[in-house]
Amino acid sequence: MAGMRKARRILAGGAALAAAGWVLRDVPAELGVRPLESGPERAARIQRSKQFKDGSFYNSMPEPTHVMNTPPVSLLGEMTRNKEERRPAGPLPLRVPPAGPAPADGLRAVWYGHASTLVEIEGRRVLFDPVWSRRVSPSQLVGPKRLHPVPVELGELPQVDAIAISHDHYDHLDLATVRALVRTQKAPFLVPLGIGAHLERWGVPAYRIIELDWDEEAQVAGLRFVATAARHFSGRSLRRNDTLWGSWVVAGAAKRVFYAGDSGYFEGYRGIGAAHGPFDLTLMPIGAYSPAWPDIHMNPEEAVNAHLDLGGELLLPVHWASFTLALHPWAEPVDRLWREAKAREVSIVVPRPGELVDAAAAPAVDGWWETLG
Repeated sequence: MAGMRKARRILAGGAALAAAGWVLRDVPAELGVRPLESGPERAARIQRSKQFKDGSFYNSMPEPTHVMNTPPVSLLGEMTRNKEERRPAGPLPLRVPPAGPAPADGLRAVWYGHASTLVEIEGRRVLFDPVWSRRVSPSQLVGPKRLHPVPVELGELPQVDAIAISHDHYDHLDLATVRALVRTQKAPFLVPLGIGAHLERWGVPAYRIIELDWDEEAQVAGLRFVATAARHFSGRSLRRNDTLWGSWVVAGAAKRVFYAGDSGYFEGYRGIGAAHGPFDLTLMPIGAYSPAWPDIHMNPEEAVNAHLDLGGELLLPVHWASFTLALHPWAEPVDRLWREAKAREVSIVVPRPGELVDAAAAPAVDGWWETLG
């Protein structure tokens, strides 16, 4: 019997090692590549960028940007306390958006969770920062785990006209999702400078990659895409800022959308609004803020400030609810946003994950998350 138990332990251990090896096989690819080493043409473009100096990209704006201030000692203790407050108390009320063509003259959006959002603008579809993996990490064994299922599987998405990426952090650029989209979609990927090197390693054909510096633009499917500034940073390993980060303007003949990506608040939003706004819809990040990193993530009140600077009409909050990436309670971002929006008479819409929202007839905020916070 002892011999059999030992044999079972050996077999179980071998199976666990094999499973771990299978999951970890993609870690080297997950880390991406150094764009400067991916070819002379890309390297030359990067080195010409006003956002690149001394071997790295940086935030070329007047405000100084610190990725992380020294965390207070109390922060270490908070990490082990009140963990239940940082996740929903029950399952989120997911929705499955109806099938059918995008309206030729309308503007609609589906928020799938975190930052992943599909925008239908004047009959075209744009998918922002799609992340469908269970964890946002180089390994699916560790790292922040999804707090709710995705409302629809990737293979069930309608055909899109463009896929826009804001930066290369794991909660915005996901290898498994990218590989699936290469198989299931035909749309090009619009990315900030350098990220094309990651995509090429992951199997995206070069003809499906459009890399832009800040203030550069491209026409795709009759829409104008402009890469605009963001106050953030990049990196998929211990090395930072090999690739650029940014936000996106998407303009049709009559409708305009702004997606902020990840960003701290900065004065440049007024300039973006003056140059490319006003915007019928803004997708603004409201979560994962902290006093330890105030320069790189907005809090909800700052998101409202940025929305107003941009000349936004309707604000749809993103970057909350799906992954625990900071120490604030799960529902605090949207509670603060709702309070600030009412105080400043700003129109917001807070859809359930998967809910289709028409920007011209957005439903009133109903506090659906309040029983889950």
